[in-house]
Amino acid sequence: MKILYISFTIYVLTFISFEILKFFGIPLPGWTTSYLNDFLCMPIVLTVCLKAVHFIEKKSSITLSLPQILILTSFYAVYFELLLPQISARYTADFLDVLIYFSGTFLFYFLQYISFRKSGRNRKAA
Repeated sequence: MKILYISFTIYVLTFISFEILKFFGIPLPGWTTSYLNDFLCMPIVLTVCLKAVHFIEKKSSITLSLPQILILTSFYAVYFELLLPQISARYTADFLDVLIYFSGTFLFYFLQYISFRKSGRNRKAA
């Protein structure tokens, strides 16, 4: 479980650092401004969801199932890449963003699998 939470901390610190650099106008590679937040989004959101399930159920052996993870990621993709671009000019639809969301999702799923396998806990989907 430690691997998942260490990774979560790294993702959050990366996100905060990136936003601070953008705020101060420090030039960054183009791919970071387009895709870094999309990649970090799902691992951060899914780790928070997992921790919420642990808190609510009072069981730290529970994992998020692949269908649950894919449904939440699909919701994010539809909301940010289909709905918001129609409502706000600030957002643009980009199919590559959807692939990046799912890349982050599979990274989370892999880290969750490794974390619970290494800790020897029985994996029980929420």
